[in-house]
Amino acid sequence: MESREMLSFNDRIIEEFRANGGKVGGDFEGAPMLLLTTTGAKSGQARTSPLVYTQDGDRLVIIASNGGADSHPSWYFNLVANPLVTLEVGTETFQAKASVAEPDERRRLFDAQAELMPGFKDYETKTDRVIPVVTFERAS
Repeated sequence: MESREMLSFNDRIIEEFRANGGKVGGDFEGAPMLLLTTTGAKSGQARTSPLVYTQDGDRLVIIASNGGADSHPSWYFNLVANPLVTLEVGTETFQAKASVAEPDERRRLFDAQAELMPGFKDYETKTDRVIPVVTFERAS
């Protein structure tokens, strides 16, 4: 998908998410979704991405798969540069601190999410890069 098409696709999901209390249909119907708003590493502008997630205790977990592409998604670079993010989960909006999981924890969290969402296993086979896993804890 070209970036303009992806942006339009994401914009539609974001709009649907916000209009329906965090629920979306289509390919993502029933999937646990959140909206991640990061601060652009270069632009300084707010950027919002719809992503599926899992939980690990009190933490939320997302995988920076970028559909199995050979590069990390833009939002990943943004949160590495600016780890204080805004999350929207259901109808709740809150600030959170992002952390990139270390190798052992990354493997455990990746495997747990891939077990629930097998598409992530496919993404891992499409690329030679190690796909990062990011955790979020509520900011106090």
